[in-house]
Amino acid sequence: MVRAVTLEEFAEHSQAFQDTAGVSTNNRSLGFVPAFLDTCTDIVYISRNANGTLSPCHCLDGLPDALVTRRDSAGHALAVKVSVIAGFERGGCFFTREQAALFAATEEL
Repeated sequence: MVRAVTLEEFAEHSQAFQDTAGVSTNNRSLGFVPAFLDTCTDIVYISRNANGTLSPCHCLDGLPDALVTRRDSAGHALAVKVSVIAGFERGGCFFTREQAALFAATEEL
């Protein structure tokens, strides 16, 4: 069985960064946009809602079918390939949650 990353795991990771710029609400003013990186292909996917509009937070529903490993009966993405990590895009570059938090901390100095 291929391991997948679930919504719950993304939520736990987000919770760990709740008081830092490692979450969307705390880094939006710095120009960060929620995104995902497929570490197998190095392709960055801006977070989108199921209808294709930009999402203000990390949303699995807008990811391509090739990354989604499990959906519920309504078609909502519940899990993605283990190679997918949540982070942010800024200025054409991908930042992990850790990198975004560090960037913001150095901006405050």
